[in-house]
Amino acid sequence: MQGLREDLNSFWFLLPILALFVILFLVPLVQTAIYSFTNFNGYSMDMDFIGLENYKKVFSDPSTLQGLGFTIMYAVIVMVGVTVLAIPLAVVLNRKFVGRNFVRSLFFFFSVPSLAIMGMVWKYIFSPMKTGVVNSVLAALGLDPIPWLSNNGWAKFCVIFIAVWAQIGWHATLYLAFLQAIPADLYEQATVDGATPFQQFVHITLPQLTPGIVTSTFLLMSGGLKVYDLPYTMTKGGPGYSTYTVTQSIIQQGIGQSQYGIGSALAVLFFIATGIVVFLQMGISNLIARRFQ
Repeated sequence: MQGLREDLNSFWFLLPILALFVILFLVPLVQTAIYSFTNFNGYSMDMDFIGLENYKKVFSDPSTLQGLGFTIMYAVIVMVGVTVLAIPLAVVLNRKFVGRNFVRSLFFFFSVPSLAIMGMVWKYIFSPMKTGVVNSVLAALGLDPIPWLSNNGWAKFCVIFIAVWAQIGWHATLYLAFLQAIPADLYEQATVDGATPFQQFVHITLPQLTPGIVTSTFLLMSGGLKVYDLPYTMTKGGPGYSTYTVTQSIIQQGIGQSQYGIGSALAVLFFIATGIVVFLQMGISNLIARRFQ
C-alpha cells in the first residue's frame, strides 16, 4: 500500500511535464503527420487527402536535397571540430596560470551571443566586397580579395568555421567541469609509475571524459541537424543553395510559400532522419564509453 501511494505521488508530480509533452510535442507531431498527406495551405481547413504526393515532391526538389546534404555535412564537421578543439582547450584551462579565470570567462563569452547575431556580425567581416574587414586586411597586405560568401566552397567554409569558433568555449567549459571531478591521486600515481603526460591523457583523462564527450557530441549533433539561424543570417542559404538547410526549406515552403502539406512532409522525414542519426550517434558513443570503462 505504501508503494502504491508513492507511485501515485510520483505520477502527480510528473503529470504537468507529461501534459506539456503531449500539448507541445505529441499533438503538433500528429497534426504535422496528418497534414503531410493533404494539400493543406495553412489557412483553409478545406483540404483533400492526396496520399504520398507531398513526399514525392520533397524527393524531387533539388534545393531540398542540397539542403539535406549541407545540413548533414555541417552537423558532422561541427561536431568533430568542436570536440577535437574543446578537449585540449579544457585541459589547458584546467591548469594553474596567471589570469586563468579571466581566460576561462573570455572563451565562454564567445558562446553567449546567439548564432543569429554572430551571423550578422561575421557577414560584414567576411563580406566578399573589397570593403569587407578581412578583404581590407588582405588589400593592405597587397593580396587579392577572396569571394568569401559569394563562392560555394568559401561560403560553406565560413559558416562552418564560425559555428565551430562560437561553440568551442561552451563545450570546453563542459569538459572543464568533468576534468575538475577527476581525482588528482590518479595523476600522482601515474607520475610515480613513470607515465608520460600523453599516456596520462590517453589512459586517464579521456576515459574520465567519456560521459562529457557523449553529452557534448549529442548536443552538437542534434543542434547541427536543426541549424537555421547562422547560415540564414550569413548567406540566406546561398550562393545558390550551397548553404541551404533542411530547417530553412521547411520554413520557406511551409510558411513562406503556404505549402503546409509539403513543409509537413519534409518535417516528418527530417524528424525520422534526425532520430535515426541521433540514435546511431548515441549508440556509437555508448560503445566507446564501454570500451574505456
